[in-house]
Parts: sequence; structure tokens; C-alpha cells
Amino acid sequence: MKREIPIYGFGVTYEHANRLIESYKRLTGNTLIPVDQEKDAVKALFYAPFILLSHGTQENPVLNYGNEAALTLWEMDWDTFTHTPSSQTAEPMLQSTREEFLKQVRTHGFAKGYSGVRISKTGRRFMIIDVVLWNLIDESGEYHGQAAMFERFEYLH
Repeated sequence: MKREIPIYGFGVTYEHANRLIESYKRLTGNTLIPVDQEKDAVKALFYAPFILLSHGTQENPVLNYGNEAALTLWEMDWDTFTHTPSSQTAEPMLQSTREEFLKQVRTHGFAKGYSGVRISKTGRRFMIIDVVLWNLIDESGEYHGQAAMFERFEYLH
């Protein structure tokens, strides 16, 4: 298996960036970033005007990518973020709702419209709104995890 080497400063490989873009396009029929930005996908995704994150294929999936907006929202640096199980980004009592949404994605490839409470590293609670979640599948059909994108969130008191 070829080892993917992260691009310095953006924390993602070219392969993973392209997988995020192409899986989203293939499953939803929409573009994640403008086509003219795809040649510099790594930078475009990292500085995108939306929150973007993904996790791998482990039994309890660990986050493997977060763009600048995601790192800021969860109040984590790259190393902390990419060693955090994605289930730990939701409050324990709300993980069953999150799991039901993940099941829809596993069945259909993607789902839209999820909203739920998340918690940052410092304990700050926020509602993520109208989330799109999709499977990361390469051109040969191999499953690489899931990704989520959303633009709206609200801090809770």
C-alpha cells in the first residue's frame, strides 16, 4: 500500500483532497469547491469558507482531516484533532442520534440536513446545522471513511 505524505501546512495529502472532492461530486452531484480551484485542491479545501472534516475506517473512527475552519471551531491543533475519535466530538447523550445519521450514510452513500450538538476541546458546546455527510470512496470503489461539510453552526450557552 502506498503511503500518503501530508502536504506541509495543510495536513492533507493530494490523494485525500481529491478523494474528498471526487466522492462528494460523485455522490451528491454537486461540487465541493469551484472547478477552477481543484488544481490547488489542498489549499482550497484548507481555507474553504465552510467547515470540512473527515475520519478513517477504524472500528471507532479517528478524525484524519480538518480544514482551518474545523480546527478553529473545535479549538484544536492539527495533531490533537487527527488523534481524536470522531465519536468524541459529540456529547455522549447525543451519540445515538449521530449514529443513526451515520447509518443512513453507510446505506445511501451520503445524507443531508443533519443537525446536532458538538463539543470543542475546551468544552464549548455548539450546534452544527444542515450537515452533509458522505462516504469517501476512491475511483476503484475502495472505502476510505467519511467526510462532513457544513457552513452553519451556533454556539450554545
